[in-house]
Amino acid sequence: MRKYFAEMFGTMVLVLMGCGVAVSLNCSSDCANVANAGTVIGTALAFGLAVVAMAYTVGGVSGCHINPAITLGVFLSGRMNGKDALGYIVFQCIGAFIGSALLYLLTKNVDGLAGTGANDLQNGVSLLGGLLAEIIFTCVFVLVVLGATSKTNGATNNFAGLAIGLALVLVHLACIRYTGTSVNPARSLAPAIFQGGTALSNLWIFIVGPFVGAALAAGIWGIIGGCKKEA
Repeated sequence: MRKYFAEMFGTMVLVLMGCGVAVSLNCSSDCANVANAGTVIGTALAFGLAVVAMAYTVGGVSGCHINPAITLGVFLSGRMNGKDALGYIVFQCIGAFIGSALLYLLTKNVDGLAGTGANDLQNGVSLLGGLLAEIIFTCVFVLVVLGATSKTNGATNNFAGLAIGLALVLVHLACIRYTGTSVNPARSLAPAIFQGGTALSNLWIFIVGPFVGAALAAGIWGIIGGCKKEA
């Protein structure tokens, strides 16, 4: 159970810190405008730094997936069994709900703060465009995770948490303009339920897209990794 609770705690911190910064900086549907570039950079750094911090906090216990898409990619790559994969995903979602609940309680009565940092399609982005963005950027992100944590990388694994965190910063910088950047179903599920509206009606994009992207990443890593499935 320790590894499940580690995933719960790590995901809670990711949602609380990442979405908390997005709310504090008002990174909303128009946050990608040039005039608001600082909100994009700040939000991207918040999510990336949260991953780095948790990687060196709970990584030795659970591997610090804190993302159902990563767990799916790891499972499809043969690095974990189905029971653990399901347990990870359940506790990641629980952690996300705790993080969102805390953020909601902290901000609900604060002037100028609204929402829970939920993902949604940005201005002018179609359903297909948003779905493709989530598939593509999740694929890139999960591929980095699989490569950085692979046994074939040897000593570089000591820097895996840093590489993964920086990759998440990069993905946010590239994807916020389209979907607000999810690449993590748990991170999208909880805030959308608290926020409601179109964030909830479009939630399927942020579940289907990341899972499809993760599956593609596992397939690509199986080709370019040049090794058998890792236990």
